[in-house]
Amino acid sequence: METTVSSRSRRIRRLLISLPVLAAGAVLMQPGGAHAGYPDKPIKLLIGFPPGGSTDMIGRVVGERLSKALGQPVVIENQGGANGMLAANAVAAAAPDGYTLLLTSMGMTTNPYLYTKAARDPVRDFTPISLLANVPNVIVVNPKLPVRNLDELLRLARSRTTPLTSGTTGQAAPGHLATELLQRAANVKFSFVPYKGSAPALNDVMAGYVDMSLPTIVAALPSIRAGKLRAIAVTGAVRSNLLPDVPTLAEAGLKDLSGSSGWYGLVGPAKMSREVIERLSQAVVKIMNSSDVRERFQSNGADPVGSNSDEMAAFVAQDYRRWGELIRAANIKGEGQ
Repeated sequence: METTVSSRSRRIRRLLISLPVLAAGAVLMQPGGAHAGYPDKPIKLLIGFPPGGSTDMIGRVVGERLSKALGQPVVIENQGGANGMLAANAVAAAAPDGYTLLLTSMGMTTNPYLYTKAARDPVRDFTPISLLANVPNVIVVNPKLPVRNLDELLRLARSRTTPLTSGTTGQAAPGHLATELLQRAANVKFSFVPYKGSAPALNDVMAGYVDMSLPTIVAALPSIRAGKLRAIAVTGAVRSNLLPDVPTLAEAGLKDLSGSSGWYGLVGPAKMSREVIERLSQAVVKIMNSSDVRERFQSNGADPVGSNSDEMAAFVAQDYRRWGELIRAANIKGEGQ
C-alpha cells in the first residue's frame, strides 16, 4: 500500500512540475509567440498600382505560388494611387502578424524624398522579406543618330552646343533617375522631355523628335528587334537575356552606374516576428528559383532574384541613400510638389 501511495505521489509531483513547461509551450503556439501554425488564415497582398501593369503581373505570379507553398489563399488587393503610397501606408499601419503584405518597388526608396509628408520611411516602417526581381532599363536612340555605343553617344553629347534630348516617362521614374546618374557620371548634359508613358516617348524617338530614352527593356524590345530603335546599353548589373548582345553600363565603362535599375520586393509591417519572416522568405526564394517563374519574369524583362530578409534590408538601405543623394543634388520634386 505504501508503495502504491508513494508511486502515486511521485506521479502527481512530476505532473505538477511539468505543468509550467506545458503552459509555456502552449503560449509559444499562440499568435505573438513562435507562430508555429503560420499561416492559419488567408494572407492579403497589397499592390499599389491598378491591375494589368508589370507590378500587378509580378504580384499575381508571386501571390499564386505563395498560396500553394503556404497552403493558404493569398488575396490580391490593388490599391492604386499616390505613386504606390496608399497601399504602402496601409501595410505600414497593419498588424505585424504576417497576414498583410506589400508588393513594393523602387518607389519605396524614392517617394520619401519626393513626397516628404506622405511617404513612409522604407527602413523604419517596414519589414523586408525578399527582393523579388530587378527590372533594368535600356538606352535607346533613333537609328539615324550617328552613334552605335555608349562612348560615341557621350562624345556626341559633349560636342553639341545644345544638349541631346531624352524622353522620360514619369518624374523620378527609374529611367529618369538613371539618365540623371548617367549625365552626372559622364559629365554630360541632357535636356529632359517628360511624357506620360513609354509609348509616346518611344514614338517620338523613332520619329526623330527626341534623341534618346531609357525605357524598360520590354517596352522597347519590339521596336529594337524591328530596327526602329538602336539599343546602346542596359542599366542592369548583368546583360539581359532579351538583349544578350547589348552591354551593361559597367561594361561600357561606367561601373558606378551598375545596377541602377528598378526593382520589386516583398515587405510587411515593421516588427514582424523572425519566424514568420523566415517562413515567407524561404518560400519566396524557392518560388524565384523555379524554372517556370524565372522564364516568365525574364520574358517580361525582369531578372529574378529571391533573397533573405537581411539581404533585402541591406539593398533597400543602399538604394535609399543612393537615390536620396541624387534627388537632392538634382533638386527633383514629386509631381504636384
